[in-house]
Parts: sequence; C-alpha cells; structure tokens
Amino acid sequence: MTHHPSSHGRHVEVDSLEQFDVLVRAGSTSMAGWRVQDLDLRGRGRELTGLDPAGALFLGCDLDPGDEQSLRGRGALLFPDVPDLPFNPYRSGLYSPAELYAGLDDGYDHTADARIYVWSGQRDVGVTATLAQSLHDFAVDEALTEYVAHRRLVGVMGGHAVRRDSAVYADAARLGRALAAAGLGVATGGGPGAMEAANLGAAAHPMSDEDLDGALEELAGVPDFRPSVTAWAECAFRVADRLPRDVPTLGIPTWFYGHEPPNIFAADVAKYFRNALREDTLLRVCSAGIVFLPGAAGTVQEIFQDGCENYYASPGARTPMVLLGREHWTRTLPAWPLLESMAEAAGFTDSVRLVDTWQEAVQVLTG
Repeated sequence: MTHHPSSHGRHVEVDSLEQFDVLVRAGSTSMAGWRVQDLDLRGRGRELTGLDPAGALFLGCDLDPGDEQSLRGRGALLFPDVPDLPFNPYRSGLYSPAELYAGLDDGYDHTADARIYVWSGQRDVGVTATLAQSLHDFAVDEALTEYVAHRRLVGVMGGHAVRRDSAVYADAARLGRALAAAGLGVATGGGPGAMEAANLGAAAHPMSDEDLDGALEELAGVPDFRPSVTAWAECAFRVADRLPRDVPTLGIPTWFYGHEPPNIFAADVAKYFRNALREDTLLRVCSAGIVFLPGAAGTVQEIFQDGCENYYASPGARTPMVLLGREHWTRTLPAWPLLESMAEAAGFTDSVRLVDTWQEAVQVLTG
C-alpha cells in the first residue's frame, strides 16, 4: 500500500521514508511547510540537495553531517535527538500495547511503560528533558488528530478500581461491545477497571456472547492490577490473542497516573505526560457523546469539565452526556443534580441523561 503524506493547511507531515520518496518522485522542488519527523535520511543527500529546504522542520531525523549543515544553511529548522531518554519525543504515531509492554517477560518493572513512568517522576529532569516531554505530547496530539479525523467516537469514563470479577466490569464490557456494534468508536482513559472493560467489549464486538463471557471469566481469575501488574497484563494478553484483529479501540492514558497501568485492549494508545492536556483531549475527541460510569474524583472532574463545555457551546455543538448509575450519581456522589441544574440554566437538558442500565445508555447514544 502506498502511504501519502497528510497535509494540514500549508503543512505536510512526512513521517515515513516512503512518503519522502513519493514526494521526491512527484517532482517536488520546495520543502516549505514540510514537517519531517523521526526519519533516517542518511544516504539521501542527493535528494535533499535537490530540494529547497527553506521553511521545513526536521524533528529528530538522522542525517549525514554534511546534509545537516547544508539544510541549516539553506533555511531549514532542525530539532536534534535528545539523548538519554526512555522514549522518542518525535514519534510519528500512537502507541500500541505491545510497544508499551515491551519487556514484560522480565516483569512489568522492565517494560517501556514502567521505565518512562519512573523517569517522569524524577524531581529534576532538567529543561531539555522537560522540552522533550512537550515535544512528545505534541507529536502524540498530532497522531491522534489524524486518528480521529474520520471516526465518530463515544467516550466511556469510569473508575480505575472496578475489578474484573465484578458485575460493573461485565456491564462496562457489554456497553463497549454494543457501542462498537452500532458503528461507533470507543475511547476511554486507557487505564484499568471500567476503562479496560469498555475497550475489551469494543475489541470483542464481532464475537459471540459466549466468547465474551469466556473472556470475562478468564480475566476474573486475575481481578486487579494489584498486587501484580505483571500477572494482570499477562492474563490480558492471553485473552487479547483470541480477539479479532484490527478492531479500532482507543485509550488516552497519562504517565501522571503512571501507577495505573494502561490496559491491553485499547488497540491504539495516545499516552501523554501532561494530564491537563490529556483530559482536555479525551473529552474533545468524543464527538458522539460520553457515558460516565460510576467512578470517583477523576470521573467527577470529567463530568463537570464536559458539562462546562456544553454549558458554553452553541446548541449545534453540544454532545450527549449519559450518567449511568442513578444511585451512585444522585446519592453516593450526587453529581447529577448539579449537572441537571447547569443544563436547565443553559438550555441543554436534551443533551444530558441519567440511566440505570448499559442498554439504556446505548439507546440514548444510538437512538
């Protein structure tokens, strides 16, 4: 398959050698507006010499010394690799579970995800490393923008502490499965608990009820990521091996909550360092609405952040909000009365619902 560079306005993102070669063969003479990201361009001096690089941006590319000097001298802007990082700040795509869990055979502490979390928790990482985090989050944001461009996503928010052997977990999986079967993409915060369940259900949506029940039963054998993330993740990978391939599901976690491991069933993972950016992004991409399962402080924050956006949005830009769990949201953590009052004051009561079952939630979002 031929991959063509994506163009956003006057910018052309070039994130593979194939894309670079396509542009050269097409007769390009100017690189103005090109953003060339994480490519090994050593040995391509002839092609680079034949292009005018003024206005081009090179992020973390490998270049022969003479080519690097030539590009700088002719007007290109180059950001070099940052040494001694456990991540690539110029990555060109989203993460996969296999990439984040590389090294799991030696235990979770040896995985890429765990090592990045430990690195990010250092008190003084320095200005250069802080800039690298920002560049990383920018790169992930760009990749996510491409991912969501032609998808209608429903968000499923809920607590990380929901155990795999609970009825709440099973219902969240069936919710994700029904939403995916209705043609909607399922996005979550990418963590364990209810988030994992929704991603699992979406990934398993072509499977039979019996097969999903079997997956839930196997996962219940390792019900929590405590005390062993390794055992929790290994169990999920065994289940994932039986799931259909190439079913798009999205997780948007953060290393700010790095003690909560990313779940295996989000096929595509947009993991950020900055939680504030991650929260805003998570709500923004859910263009088809959000279901809020019973949760704690993090889920309450998401409810009112989303409610605030609906409060100030024009009528045509509001998205549905479904709070699932009448007892939880009216008595345990009574977010519903306040949200309902906000909706009445700003005229978006049609966009908020309080339901008791996952079936009702699906009906609201697909009916």
